[in-house]
Amino acid sequence: MLLAQFQTTGRDLFNLGLAASGTGNLSVRLGERIIITRRGCSLNCLEEPDLIETGLERNDRATPLASTELSVHRAIYLATRASAIVHAHPPHATALSLAACEIVPADSEGYATIGTVPVLSQETRPEALAREIARALTDHRIVTVSGHGSYATGQLLEEALSYTTLLEASARINCLLRSLKVGSYPQV
Repeated sequence: MLLAQFQTTGRDLFNLGLAASGTGNLSVRLGERIIITRRGCSLNCLEEPDLIETGLERNDRATPLASTELSVHRAIYLATRASAIVHAHPPHATALSLAACEIVPADSEGYATIGTVPVLSQETRPEALAREIARALTDHRIVTVSGHGSYATGQLLEEALSYTTLLEASARINCLLRSLKVGSYPQV
């Protein structure tokens, strides 16, 4: 059942253009353990060997196979009540993250559901960035890292995926509004 959740979420991210082959990662927390996608795997065709189980706070034999984003996932789980994380590379949201310090959805559904989305600097050292992402996710459902992508949390992978797709939909609307130069909508 867990494999099916990973497969569905991974396929959806890939099919929606929110993760290219070999990018993005997914994880769930199971008590003091984490199931996270394997380093470099393609989310559109996940199989059992692509799911790596490792410790929440400790490395073990499987840790070297885990996604390179493992430290970020660990920091998020330790700082929040999340049980699932989706890290994606939504193109419109990533583009907006290069031009602003936050993404403010202009559409009512986006704003009501995800609110203002912080954009964190990728210039920060990796350990500090992991803590900064985790800290931001204590107050937000999703955050972006400038030029890198988004991190969404939820109780299920499906919930974190929903926030990711909503961020990208709102970012597309914001990009369209900017291209139209509509003055009554907030600029990011």
